Amino acid sequence: MQILMTGGTGLIGRALIRELRARGDDVVVVTRSAAGAAALLEDDVELFEADPAVAGPWLDRAMACDAIINLAGESVGEGLWTRGKKRRIRRSRLRPTSHLADVLRERDPDRPCVLLNASAAGYYGDGGDRALAENAEPGQDHLAMLCYEWERNAMRAESERCRVVCLRFGVILSGKGGALAKMMPIFRRGLGGPLGNGRQYFPWIHLHDTVRAVLFTLDTAAIRGPVNVTTSDPPSQAEFARALAVRLGKTGRTPAPGWVIRTLLGEKSNLLLNGQRAVPNCLKAHGFRWKFAELDRALDDLVGPV
Repeated sequence: MQILMTGGTGLIGRALIRELRARGDDVVVVTRSAAGAAALLEDDVELFEADPAVAGPWLDRAMACDAIINLAGESVGEGLWTRGKKRRIRRSRLRPTSHLADVLRERDPDRPCVLLNASAAGYYGDGGDRALAENAEPGQDHLAMLCYEWERNAMRAESERCRVVCLRFGVILSGKGGALAKMMPIFRRGLGGPLGNGRQYFPWIHLHDTVRAVLFTLDTAAIRGPVNVTTSDPPSQAEFARALAVRLGKTGRTPAPGWVIRTLLGEKSNLLLNGQRAVPNCLKAHGFRWKFAELDRALDDLVGPV
């Protein structure tokens, strides 16, 4: 299979490319800096230098591929959400997705394809205690509305010849980056603990299972539409903090009051204080099996046993 990928130098992209190449798929990565991508990716990955937010010849390559995995998007976790930052977050997600939808709608009916498009569990906003399956309504905060628009753009490509899957990623746990890497120094100093009241749900998934889930949706023709890429039974944020702290010999009881987080981060504080009890009904219904279904086992693998 020939696959075009945007966002290939990110945490998910790098891990996914390794697995795709290991099973014999050809991968073309669209990147704004071929030199920077070459330093991060394997030598046998083809690099196409282009800004995916701008329509151009990279879309011709997309049309020639069997599958497109669209992971493009500026990090929501880096920096404050200034007006400029929010514009870049939107532009880096909505424009590549719109360009892909436009060209895939014109694809030759004799050449079927699949578009796997990134999204996030933040689609649901602050879900409280409700179990949020893929048919739940979107939230109303900035990130939720962005995810809603992002997915709506992607679904414009849906047709008999093009299958579209919107991957609503939870918090991805990895020993090589992402949220856990940011938490570890704080917890090692004994300063980790509940954020706000700590009762918000923490929809996590191990990076290994993230990659397996993406490949599963790529290979399972019956899967269409939104897919929660999370584990089945998310803990509260306070429960997660305690489990992580125990593995580092700490208490995990140092609170960060909600008002302090809101004062420091402004609107971005919703990333930490809102929670989603996202449940992966679609993956379960199609027979996906997690290697790291329990938080303790995942943390044992990533941090070390108690």
